[in-house]
Amino acid sequence: MPEKLIFEISREGRKGYTLPKNDVPEMSPAASIPAKLLRNKAAELPEVSENEVVRHFVRLSNMNYHIDKGFYPLGSCTMKYNPKVNEKMSSLPGNADIHPMEPPEAVQGALELMYNLSNMLAEIAGLTAVSLQPAAGAQGELTGIMLIRKYHESKGKVRSKILVPDSAHGTNPASVAISGYKSVSIKSNPNGTVDIEDLKKHLDDEVAGMMLTNPNTLGIFETQIAEICRLVHDVGGLMYMDGANLNAIVGLVRPGDMGFDVVHINLHKTFSTPHGGGGPGSGPVAVNDKLRDFLPVPVIEKKGDRFVMEFDRPKSIGKIHAFFGNFGMLVRAYTYILSHGPDGLRGNSMNALINANYLLNKLRGAFVLPYSARPMHEFVLSADLQKERGVKTLDIAKRILDYGYHAPTIYFPLIVHEALMIEPTETETKETLDAFADALLRIDEEIRTNPEVVRSAPSTAPVRRLDDAYAARNVNVCFKE
Repeated sequence: MPEKLIFEISREGRKGYTLPKNDVPEMSPAASIPAKLLRNKAAELPEVSENEVVRHFVRLSNMNYHIDKGFYPLGSCTMKYNPKVNEKMSSLPGNADIHPMEPPEAVQGALELMYNLSNMLAEIAGLTAVSLQPAAGAQGELTGIMLIRKYHESKGKVRSKILVPDSAHGTNPASVAISGYKSVSIKSNPNGTVDIEDLKKHLDDEVAGMMLTNPNTLGIFETQIAEICRLVHDVGGLMYMDGANLNAIVGLVRPGDMGFDVVHINLHKTFSTPHGGGGPGSGPVAVNDKLRDFLPVPVIEKKGDRFVMEFDRPKSIGKIHAFFGNFGMLVRAYTYILSHGPDGLRGNSMNALINANYLLNKLRGAFVLPYSARPMHEFVLSADLQKERGVKTLDIAKRILDYGYHAPTIYFPLIVHEALMIEPTETETKETLDAFADALLRIDEEIRTNPEVVRSAPSTAPVRRLDDAYAARNVNVCFKE
């Protein structure tokens, strides 16, 4: 049975809550809220009893797919399990109940945590300073490019373009454009890495920097990274690393040691804080000495045995997030790092590489592998063979739902036809990987023997296949017209 909207369940007069007694002096709305912001009539909210609202959302949660329910093989997104100890630490009263407007002397523990986390992330990245402000990886990207722009302004010439590989995340050219630069695409070579000769064609004194993911979006390590960094630095540009795939190299190699000047770190991908979903995220930015003076304010400093929030940074790009950042995410990442320690973090990276290569070898032969280089934590397959039999990648993704798994990332990166991008992460067991591989192999067999069952999938999901194009062109998020 389809679940009704909560407004359809609503009945006038029903209530599932009681409010505590007001513990502050009563004030009329007019005394505290400007008249132009007051409602003319009561808000139209659903009226439901406690058991109705609980059952409604439990039913919805059972219909939804989530990381506590099953395997998320989303390439590039790194949807790994979030340890519950992280949640416990972030919910402690001293972490959950503090207010960002409290004076520094009242939140010394929180400031110490952020100071320590900044130093840990700087060490992991091989760089010298970190800002914890950015609220997501994309905002971290924007912050990194803003820092590059500020650097060139200080040198007297802003420059006009940023180089971006053709396999980059879509947010890379978007961050470049928002920062006022022109995005210049650099081709990949047959090995799936940056084409050095094409890079050389675009190098001149207008290059402000280059955005590069390493391992790249195909899951392949850029083995010529030292040469790439040298070439860009020789024309006065800076190297920016998209940290989306940092979880593949923690404890193995550091971006700063490779030659990068700035890197953003997705805490949700690498250090297992909750992953997006419209909620708070975190994308700290680490920099070297060239850029540290430009970091967003405030910067947490330790003076004697006290921690302070330093605002007097005349070269700073300013604030890029309200208050200091999403503190709850920082607590979770700090817990994760302390729980594992250096050896554990390195072991996680190794397990991510082992899992990805194990799963790839299970699937090799049934699907096209467009690039032969050994991947690291993720890999990209092509369903070109399946398309020749009349079944598209989208059909395969929908059929995977019937086997009880979330679909992998599809049609990305754009340089791979009929792409299936798969990342098992380090948190999945061999049994899970075996079962997922078996599901894909069974789907491949169905395409040979009964392709219509795949083309019409999903058949067991709460809803059948939606008209995505219609939905995108006719957005309506209101219950009532």
